[in-house]
Amino acid sequence: VFKEVEEITVILCCLTRFSATCMYFISQFLNVASQIAYTSNLRLILKYLEKTTGQLFVILRELEAKLRDTQKEMEVLKSQVQGNKVAFGASISVGGNIGPFNTHTILVYKKVYVNTGSFNPGTGIFTAPVRGVYYFSFSGHNHSSKSMGLHLMKNGEQMVSVVNHVAGNRFETATNGMTLQLEVGDQVYMRLRENTWIFDNSNDHSTFVGHLLFPL
Repeated sequence: VFKEVEEITVILCCLTRFSATCMYFISQFLNVASQIAYTSNLRLILKYLEKTTGQLFVILRELEAKLRDTQKEMEVLKSQVQGNKVAFGASISVGGNIGPFNTHTILVYKKVYVNTGSFNPGTGIFTAPVRGVYYFSFSGHNHSSKSMGLHLMKNGEQMVSVVNHVAGNRFETATNGMTLQLEVGDQVYMRLRENTWIFDNSNDHSTFVGHLLFPL
């Protein structure tokens, strides 16, 4: 009997060890299976992220393109708004006579009342910043013991003029103006005719004015 019990005990011990070994391998298998599943899930997640990232890059490029287009439109609108604000007004405003000279002379208007930036008070020349229709007017004051001749010039070409002829011992004023179509870069200025003179003082009799009526 004791021998049979001993054999049974040995068998039970072997079964227990075998069971423990089986549980160990089962546990290891489950761990490996879990890791495989986790890795598989990671791969799926990575593929999804790669796809999503690619879609985001496409959307980003589209947004960048739209932003560039919007910036271009803003620049155009800005130039149009700025182009509609073109004006200047100035006078010679120096005490006494200018001239007479033995050649045609561009007049310089030193006292500036308003200037949006296209009139150069150092040279007396207006340069058109935008293509459009402009209006210019001018006045000249002189002592009529000598004549005065003024020409509104565009790119070296005479547009309109005024002349005060010799008329004795008095001061006279003459005015004129004209609407002109200008291209970008066209230059408009006043020219004193040779052998004539013009007068001005702090009362600003002799003036030059221009502004944009509308762009084209």
